[in-house]
Amino acid sequence: MTRQVRTSPGAVYDLGHHVAWCPKYRRPVLGGRVKTRLEELIHAEVSEHGRQVVALKVMPDHVHLFVTPHPRNSPSYVVGRFKGFTSHHLHAEFAHLRSRLPTLWSGSYVVATAGAVSAEMVRRSIEMRYERVPKGRGRA
Repeated sequence: MTRQVRTSPGAVYDLGHHVAWCPKYRRPVLGGRVKTRLEELIHAEVSEHGRQVVALKVMPDHVHLFVTPHPRNSPSYVVGRFKGFTSHHLHAEFAHLRSRLPTLWSGSYVVATAGAVSAEMVRRSIEMRYERVPKGRGRA
């Protein structure tokens, strides 16, 4: 993926969130028409809020999504939006999900952030920047 720096009033950013979540009890219910509809719903949610799907993989028992969020949205907010929106619509459209899983998604998820620079690069940049500052200036 090529680097895409975005702007908004007061911010310039290049963020990415890799999120994964699974159905309650990790039941393999995300196949066939459910899988297709889930992918459609995720893309709809993304486009509605100005995000971008970088990668999406729906497996029978879990979902992997790499999405570019706005910096004002926390990772937990982003995941919560996807889980709530998709759960609502999938339960409404597929009766077998309502009967097998009254709560579609597990309460847990995993999220990892990604951007144009690595944590190591940030650490080195900060250390180099503050090593050159004369004593008594700029240090906390």
